[in-house]
Parts: sequence; structure tokens; C-alpha cells
Amino acid sequence: MTSDLGRRIRHHRERLGLTTDEVAERAKLAPGYLRLLEERVATPGMETLLRLADVLDTTARDLLGDDVDRPQGRAPAAAAPRLEELSREECLRLIAPGGVGRVAFDGLRGPTVLPVTYRLDEGAIVFRTAYGGPMDEDLRTGLEGVERKVGFEVDRIDDAMREGWSVLVQGPAHHDVTGPDVRPWAGGDRTLYVRIVPTQITGRRIVAS
Repeated sequence: MTSDLGRRIRHHRERLGLTTDEVAERAKLAPGYLRLLEERVATPGMETLLRLADVLDTTARDLLGDDVDRPQGRAPAAAAPRLEELSREECLRLIAPGGVGRVAFDGLRGPTVLPVTYRLDEGAIVFRTAYGGPMDEDLRTGLEGVERKVGFEVDRIDDAMREGWSVLVQGPAHHDVTGPDVRPWAGGDRTLYVRIVPTQITGRRIVAS
């Protein structure tokens, strides 16, 4: 039976495109032991976890799942942080892998921000929602050819390095019946595709000096 630790190790290894042998060599572990960590319930020592985290470009807390229920950015700011403006091209590169972002709009019940699983498709943000659901109702204007303008935000925070970035996309939300293979984490019957065509893309990166 694979443990949560094993799933996280495999996730980060595959994210980096590394084989088991490559990770084992860089972390100074026996390949067989690394396979044991990925495939069975095991409890490695902290020194082993720290070496693995370094190779997998993450943290020991992340591998253990200690950060799952805690907001990012709890670590104190760097001594002299520097804020850099990102180009449109860099913003698109950062959000290109897809994942979870946040859609912001003026809803029928007031200002609303909701997380969605998205993909980048031909320069547009695409996600799925339910027909007739709250988001579907909020994003429809009722006027032919008139779309509601929304904001879409993605960010990543590295507590250990005290660095991070944030990208904001603004544009009209188009309803569609087809789109790329987007599989919402929330599950359910979400067959309505929403496509945000960017009219403005901005981003910032925090760098520890």
C-alpha cells in the first residue's frame, strides 16, 4: 500500500522528469530504498527527508503533508525583498502548466472569488463549471454577444526561500460546450466550459536579495 509520503515523492519526481535511479543517486540513497518509500508505508529519518526534498525542489514539510491545511506565506519576509514586474511572456510561461487558480467577479451575491482547475489553451484560460450553477448564473449577462469581465489569479509561494510570484489575467468570460481536457478537482457534473480571453496580463515576483 502506497503512503501519502510515497505519493508525494513520486509526484515531485515525475514533475521534474526524473527516474527513481536519478533521484536516488542525487539524494545518496539506494534505489531499492527509494522504491520502498514510493511504494510502501515507511518512515525515513529527517536527514533522508531533507536530502530528498532538496533533490525534488520542495520541502520536508511538503513531503510529509504538514502544509496541506495551512496557508502559504507564514514564514517571515526576507531581510530585503525585491519586487520585480513580470513580462506578459513570463506570466504565460509561469501559468502554462495549469493547475488551480482563482476566478474573481462581481456576482449576484456580491464580490466573489472561487478556485477552479484550469488549463491554458491557445493563450486563453479554460475551466469547467456546472450548467445552471451559481458560477454559470453569475457569469451570464443575459445579453447576446456581451460577456462579463472577470479576473483570474495564480500564485506560488516558497516559504523556505521566502520568494514567490503572482499572475493576474483580466478579460471576458466566454461560455462554450467544448474545450481541452480539464478535470476539476471538485468533481461533479461540470460540462460547461468557460474560456477567459486575456485583454490584460500582469505579474509580480518577490525575490529575496
